[in-house]
Order: sequence, then structure tokens, then C-alpha cells
Amino acid sequence: MTTPEDTPTAPADLSWFAMSATFGRELKAKEYLEGENVECFVPMRWSIVADRQQKKTRQLVPAIKNLIFAHTTKERIQELKRGVNYLQYHTCNADGRRVPIIVPNGQMQQFIAVCESHDDRLVYLSPEEINLSEGTRVRIIGGGLDGVEGTFVKVKNKRKKRVVVEVRGVAAVMLAEFTDGYLQVME
Repeated sequence: MTTPEDTPTAPADLSWFAMSATFGRELKAKEYLEGENVECFVPMRWSIVADRQQKKTRQLVPAIKNLIFAHTTKERIQELKRGVNYLQYHTCNADGRRVPIIVPNGQMQQFIAVCESHDDRLVYLSPEEINLSEGTRVRIIGGGLDGVEGTFVKVKNKRKKRVVVEVRGVAAVMLAEFTDGYLQVME
């Protein structure tokens, strides 16, 4: 969700729209949108999946049911959405009405960077599972996620503190546990 402190770095007419592809059709929606030359992102995780013969394989599957992000203009996503009955906006309340959630470019790039690591220790969270307003903003120093910013939090029913990278109002991904030496507190 765009807030005054967030400044998108993408061209002014392009935005990241948080979308829902109902009934688990996020990969079908991604294929459709990419076929229409729209950049998309679906958070993926590794899972053990059995085929019809009960043979188990490790596959990348959507990490958050029904969630897809589309990077395009409002006019273009409206046009494409009309032809696909299972593609809907994620919305939030603004001035008493429901509006599509638009994710700032910087926030989206950091979310993608963390998700694309496909680390088995990532834990995906809904906005209800954490309270980020109590956390301290941090930046990861070193390693494959160097420079990623998030919130240092204590998550309910977890023993240690972790870093959460959030797409406000849509989803969050929790990274593996960190020690203070790998984090820089942001003012």
C-alpha cells in the first residue's frame, strides 16, 4: 500500500498491483498476464508433491494461496481483468471506499529478493499474524540478502526474533533467525 514515506522508483505510470487469482489459479493468471507482456510475481516455496502414482518430488509451488502481483498501468490491468473472471484486486479501505492495493516499487523489489532465495527456512505470514508497528526497522548486512530492509520482530509462538519483509496489508515473509551482528538498526 502506498504511503507518503514510500517513493516508487518505477516509471510513473507503472505500478505493482496486489491481485488475487481465486481457486488457486495464481500460476494460470501469471501465464495469462505474461502472455500479455505484463511483468508478474508469484511468491514460491519448495514443497514435496506426490503425483498420481504417489511418486514424491520436490517442486516449487505458490507460497501464498491465490496471490499474484502484476506490474503494469491501472488502465492495462483493468482491461486484462475484464477478460479473466478469476483475477481480482486485493483492496484496502481509503476514505471510506475500497481501493486496489498498490505496492511501492522499492518494497516490492525487496519482497521479491527475499522470496526468490527459496530458502527452506522462510515462513510466509498473513498481516494478522504479526504486529509490525512494535518492531524496529533493520537492514541486513552481508550475505545473499545484503541491503534488504525489514522489521525485527518477535513472532507469536516462535522462540527467537526474526526479520520480516512485508508488503503492507497483503503478505509478509519471515527470514531465518539473525543475530545482532548481521543487522543494522535504521533510524
